[in-house]
Amino acid sequence: CQASRWLPFNNPQLNHFIITLLLLFTVASLRTLSLDGADRNVEKQPPLIDLFLFIHPEAIRIPTVSFSETEINTTALLEFDRLLRKAFPTVFSSSLVHHELVAKYSHLFWVPGSQPDLMPYLLLAHIDVVPASESDGWDAPPFSAQEIDDFIYGRGTIDDKSPVMGILQALEYLLIKGYVPRRGFYIGLGHDEEVSGFKGAMSIVRVLKQRGVKLSFVMDEGLAILDGVISGLEGPAALIGISEKGQATVKLSVAMLPGHSSMPPRETSIGILAAAVKRLEENPMPRLFGQGPERGTFEHLAHKFKLPMKLIMSNLWLFSPLLGRVLERKPDTNAFVRTTTAVTMFNAGVKVNVIPSLAEAYVNLRIHSAQSLQEVLDLIQLTVGDQRVKMELVDGFDPLPVSSSDEKSFGFQIIKKTVLDMFPTVTVAPGICIGNTDSRHFKDLTNDIYRFAPVWFKPGDAQRFHGINERISKKNYEELVVFYSSLIQNCDIQKLPEPHSSVHEL
Repeated sequence: CQASRWLPFNNPQLNHFIITLLLLFTVASLRTLSLDGADRNVEKQPPLIDLFLFIHPEAIRIPTVSFSETEINTTALLEFDRLLRKAFPTVFSSSLVHHELVAKYSHLFWVPGSQPDLMPYLLLAHIDVVPASESDGWDAPPFSAQEIDDFIYGRGTIDDKSPVMGILQALEYLLIKGYVPRRGFYIGLGHDEEVSGFKGAMSIVRVLKQRGVKLSFVMDEGLAILDGVISGLEGPAALIGISEKGQATVKLSVAMLPGHSSMPPRETSIGILAAAVKRLEENPMPRLFGQGPERGTFEHLAHKFKLPMKLIMSNLWLFSPLLGRVLERKPDTNAFVRTTTAVTMFNAGVKVNVIPSLAEAYVNLRIHSAQSLQEVLDLIQLTVGDQRVKMELVDGFDPLPVSSSDEKSFGFQIIKKTVLDMFPTVTVAPGICIGNTDSRHFKDLTNDIYRFAPVWFKPGDAQRFHGINERISKKNYEELVVFYSSLIQNCDIQKLPEPHSSVHEL
């Protein structure tokens, strides 16, 4: 072979072997490229990082802030609508995708499947964000989308614009590739989740109910991939929320005749109310660890702990009270143990020399799955124990139903498979959301609601959520896009895959 003369080796057999490998590689490459073109006559998707650099930061820069139910930045919401249409032209122009605005600012997409007998599902996210001010101590302006050490900083990078953009970018990519799903699905983007979703998510629910839609499952934001967050756990854990704690806001008030501070009574309205609040703080709600979904979380993770924690977590039927006492020592783990009680507002007095006639305090409670709203209200009344303190329920709801997470649970297993395919070393476990999401409004449309996004949380990152220096790495955003793209395709199966090899059986 004449070509062998140009190779730098004196061994003719080695030269022939190298030439053969080069020829095989060339043929394989040409065949791959030609099959790509023959299969789908579509424009190739630009690298995800290129799209990220232009699209995702633009979303962060739009201040879609919800201040209250009556104060929402509608100008920003309209600007965000224009961004979505510009960023995802295929999604908005495809004959396959049906899009509609709901309640003026929320979005509902319907992508019908080629097999209409397969029950559809819903991917849920929200456009609005909580307020943020640079004066709070941000390393970068909260609506600048500034890049620092490969992280994009800004309000909404975690909650919840990365899932918003990630879901639509995944769909844009799949549509460009010519993909048609077997199982139809919806995408819902609410515009007022941060103020309870009464106009956005609830309007989407009404639309779907009017059309008689039933969903296989709903997936919304909620839990994440925790890396080094759970003390003693070996390796990262992906927690998929299968329920949410309930919530209540209770107003406590004391009314008395006003008076001059020079002639004070033995007890003032402020003193009486302060004593009631102190009793609530000194007598927390009962310890209920192990009686809700949190038990399944620790049992699934037990094999990733060393002794003695492995023994304890594998036998919660015996050790739940002991573990509960350990977990209640820290605020972040105490939330799994009981209904939490937080006094968040205290109002009284108008002048330094006037004894006020009215004192008010607001108490926010996050209700454990083993309790009901009414049980919590009864306990507050009992703990306060003072008829002079009036109690009023401002708003509240019971804990959400617990979704299935066994091997027959389609939604849970599909999410789990998608996570493990991308991150094989991660341990997947069911979890409970201590906060609330738009997904709670959809409980009449499905039996299974899951709260998860593959956002990586390292120690300290949880405090960024609704706090300062909220951020996401560019790599993690790319992972979100790939995750949602894979999830949509994985949902096309008609029956569940075999249990993954990393599943732990106690």
